[in-house]
Amino acid sequence: MSSNAPAPNKPLHGTPLVLLTIAISFATFMEILDLTIVNVAVPHIAGALAVSPQEGTWAISSYALASAIMQPLTGWIAKRFGEVRTFVTALLLFVTFSMLCGMATSMPMLVIFRLLQGAGSGPMVALSLALLLAAYPVERKGMALAMWAMTVVIAPIFGPILGGYITDNLSWPWIFFINVPVGLLAGAVVWGIMRKRETKTIKVPIDIVGLGLLVVGVGCLQFMLDNGNDKDWFSSPLITTLGIIALVCLTFLVAWELMAKHPIVDLSLFRKRNFTVGVIALALGMMAFFGINVVFPLWLQVNLDYTATWAGLATAPVGILAFLLSPVIGRNIDRLELRAVVTFSFAVFAITSYWFSTFNNDASFGSLIMPRFVMGLAIPCFFIPLNQIILSGLKDHEVATASGLANFFRTMASSVSTAVTVTLWQHRADYHQAMLTEHVNHANPAAESYLQTLHAGGITGERAWAVVERVITREALTLSVNDVFWCCAVLFVCLIPVLWFAKPPFASGGAETMH
Repeated sequence: MSSNAPAPNKPLHGTPLVLLTIAISFATFMEILDLTIVNVAVPHIAGALAVSPQEGTWAISSYALASAIMQPLTGWIAKRFGEVRTFVTALLLFVTFSMLCGMATSMPMLVIFRLLQGAGSGPMVALSLALLLAAYPVERKGMALAMWAMTVVIAPIFGPILGGYITDNLSWPWIFFINVPVGLLAGAVVWGIMRKRETKTIKVPIDIVGLGLLVVGVGCLQFMLDNGNDKDWFSSPLITTLGIIALVCLTFLVAWELMAKHPIVDLSLFRKRNFTVGVIALALGMMAFFGINVVFPLWLQVNLDYTATWAGLATAPVGILAFLLSPVIGRNIDRLELRAVVTFSFAVFAITSYWFSTFNNDASFGSLIMPRFVMGLAIPCFFIPLNQIILSGLKDHEVATASGLANFFRTMASSVSTAVTVTLWQHRADYHQAMLTEHVNHANPAAESYLQTLHAGGITGERAWAVVERVITREALTLSVNDVFWCCAVLFVCLIPVLWFAKPPFASGGAETMH
């Protein structure tokens, strides 16, 4: 065993702490931004590289896949090489492959570079939190958590807006090139301030079996979730095979890691009640929250004919209150009953989700942004206290591993959410279309009246029925999106009792306290 820092480092103060916070926040913001910034650029990328939009989505899924695999490995890598060295190296890899993504001239090139960019991004988010908590004094760790949570929450919201703007006004490679100056500057600041504050390193053998099971299991699961909807899920032999392989590998992974002498993923953290409760609430809460964020802009573009930029603007107001409230929650985190704060956030999420389920195709821009604005109240009350609960009672050297595992479940919950909500939306749309079509006949006065109005406007025969069919399809899509929002509201309500299994005290993350 070799030790680089036998004595714990003293907290930072003043300018170095401010500079470090800004640098780490920008690095985290950039990494999470890249999960969503590509979404709106997919049609442009697909067109430029001469592939279908479906193939273009590989630029999104390859990044998410590599990032998801690397997140649970963060704790092991950081112990082996040191948290500061791992963070800066991951950041430089991220920047290098960002530049290469922008220079890609074919889809296979872009997918490979996105995979490697995602591999660099995986350890960044977990270690950004560990480094911030290590640098802040104990009494201000809530503030560190708030700054970190704010960047994690705001980045996915601004991703589509920024992506849309850059794609419309510059060209798609610039969504990758903008990472280069930001990343290099952030890396230089973090290395300059933190290189003499490296954590102790432990030389442990690589758990090859665990690593293999993780890569194959998570890879198959991610691929299944990304492609399941297009291939009609388990009616496809490929999706069924992937599902079975993922289930077998991940089941064996859990069994192996619990027995392994040097596990590559430390599952012993799940013996801590607060960590387990926090991760369950974070993952399921993220599932419902992300589901809303996926189908809302899609519905705006498909049904209400919004452009990508306007759909982004309609979703953005959720960030306003989140941005303003995060520092307030962070500053007072030790005085608050965290379970009550998260309960409040789930209640607000449930109310606003139900509010969304009441909209129809005539909803105005102003009426749509109101629930998005109110939802911003819930975001800091969800992420900041839950991260505090997850990290409560952990020792300093456990923070990177815990944060990596929690981020892994957050990432996978987002992938599951995307797959489930889009599938649910389409299946419910088919159901509503069938139900509405049953009522369209000459015996129905409303249908007959609508057809007569069309006839009066000179639209008759096949053309009239084509118009009716379009109206039914639009109505069915809106009714089904309302169903999705309603389901999200129910999930938020069901999650409230789960929180109360967590047990105080919820001492500042990374503080050496009893759990």
